[in-house]
Amino acid sequence: MSKYIRQATSADLPAMMAIIEQGKHALAADQIPQWQDGYPLAADIQADIDARIAWVLIVDDQIAGTAALLTTPDPNYAIIYDGSWAPTENHRYASIHRIAIANGYHGQHLTDFYFSNLITMSYQLGFRQLRIDTHLLNKRMQHIITKAGFEYRGIVYMNHDNNDQRNAYQLLLS
Repeated sequence: MSKYIRQATSADLPAMMAIIEQGKHALAADQIPQWQDGYPLAADIQADIDARIAWVLIVDDQIAGTAALLTTPDPNYAIIYDGSWAPTENHRYASIHRIAIANGYHGQHLTDFYFSNLITMSYQLGFRQLRIDTHLLNKRMQHIITKAGFEYRGIVYMNHDNNDQRNAYQLLLS
C-alpha cells in the first residue's frame, strides 16, 4: 500500500467534499452537533485550497483523507477558558482543522499516519507548536488527538458562540 500526503488542488475538491459529507453523516449518527450546520462548505474547502493550506491523504492513488493545516493564528484560539496554552518562547503555531478520513479506510490507522505527516510538515515550516480542537462529545477524535501526542489545554468557543464549545489541545515540538 502506498500512502503519502500532498497539497490539494481544485481538481481534488469533489473527492474532498465527499469525504467531508461522510464525516458530517458519521458525526450526526453519533449525535455530535459538530459540522451539522452546513459548515464546512465547498467554498470553505476551496478557500483552503486557494490559500495552499489544504492537504489530502493519498492511499493507493486514491484520496482517502482531507485536512487543513493553518499557518496563521486561529482567532478562536485567542481566548481559552478553564485552562491555558502552555507557554512557549515563540508564540507562532500551526493548527489542524477540517480533518476527515473517507469511509472504507477506517480501521487502518491512517489517521495516525496523517497526523504524523501534518506534524512533520508543521515542523518543516518552522512551527514548534500545534493546536487543534474538537467537540466535547467527539470522543473518537479526542482519542486520536491525544494518541498523536496533543495535551488537553482547556475550552475554546467557535466565533464567540457560547453554544459552540470545543476542547482545545496543544502539541509542543522540540
